[in-house]
Order: sequence, then C-alpha cells, then structure tokens
Amino acid sequence: MKLIVFDCDGTLVDGQHLILDAMQSACRTCDVSYAGDEAIRQIVGLSLMEAIGICYPKENEKTHLALKDAFVARFQELRLQDEIDEPLFDGVREVLEQLHGEGYLLGVATGKSKRGLIITLENHGLRDYFLTLNTADDGPGKPHPSMLLAAMREAGVAPENTLMIGDTTYDIEMALAAKVRAVGVSWGYHDRHKLVQSGAHYMLDHIFHLRRVLDEAFL
Repeated sequence: MKLIVFDCDGTLVDGQHLILDAMQSACRTCDVSYAGDEAIRQIVGLSLMEAIGICYPKENEKTHLALKDAFVARFQELRLQDEIDEPLFDGVREVLEQLHGEGYLLGVATGKSKRGLIITLENHGLRDYFLTLNTADDGPGKPHPSMLLAAMREAGVAPENTLMIGDTTYDIEMALAAKVRAVGVSWGYHDRHKLVQSGAHYMLDHIFHLRRVLDEAFL
C-alpha cells in the first residue's frame, strides 16, 4: 500500500484569510503590534503557540498565552458566523477523488487543531477520503516527525512507500526527519526557492502534476 500525507492550510485549502483576521484581532485585544500579513503566512503550519513565539519573541509567556486565547476565540467566532473562507485550491477535489478511487491511502498532517481540521474537511465533503488525521493536538508540531510517524503507524505503511506533500519548509523538514520523500507545492505560503533549499525531492506547480511524481516515486 502507498500512503500520501497532505498538509492542510496552503496545500489543500487557502485558509490564510481566517488566520490573518484572527491574528489581527488577537493583537488588538492584547494591545500587541501586529507582525504583518507576510510574517503570519510564514508561520502557518506550526502549532499555534510556537507560531506566536516566533512572531512575537519579545513578548512574555503570559502575553503569548493571551494571544493564543484571543486568536482561538476570534477564529471560533468567525466559524459561528459562517464567515468561513477556506476555499479548496484548484484541482484538489478531483485529485483526492482519483487517488482514493485508485486505492491510495490518504492522510493529513497539520498544525490545525483536530476540531478545526475536521470542520474544514467536512465543509468540503472530504472527511471520508482520509484514513489518518494528525494535528497539533496529538503531540509535537512540525517540523518534528511525530505526526508523520503516527500516520505511517496508523496506515501500516513504511517510509519508502510514503509521500509528504506540503507548502512550507516545516513540511519538508518533517518529511526528511521521518525519512519520507517530500513534495513541495508552489501555490502555498513559502516560496519555491525555500522549499527546494529545505530538501524537497519534488516540486508541484499544480496538483494535477502529482500523477507524474507518483509514477516516478513509486516505480
């Protein structure tokens, strides 16, 4: 069996609008200067506390915790108001349907919470395609290999039969740490050059190009 593990934000869905809104709101609530949209995009994929620590290194732990709580509150508020703007990237649904139909095992490894991930997948009708879901709730976040190792255990698949697909250097570093081949995507939040420098074995400019990667990786 072959396992393909996807990142979520920046790879399957474009969730930046919710993330940026929630962080801007959190900064206003906590009277902290907003780090800027680009700085926030660069930490998408990390666990929330680690991301806040990177963006606001001069703030103390109490402020970090307050930012986290305010971020979560605003994020949940947006969901309750049905102001959910997490569109699938072009071609994602079609490719997932095809892979699932061909018998590939599919998983997700994401910095989202388990609740947030399930909401996202269910909103798009994709929950049933995935055998394994690993999130920031389950242990160390990216780039630690924990989530990817758990996905392989759950699927019963070895590293040589696994691919990790993501848009950030954290995804690439996680894959390398788990001895899994890493596939970078150019449509997410980290640019192509960073992904290649981090050690991506393959690069995709569109999800439809995944077929060529699979044919080469799983000869």
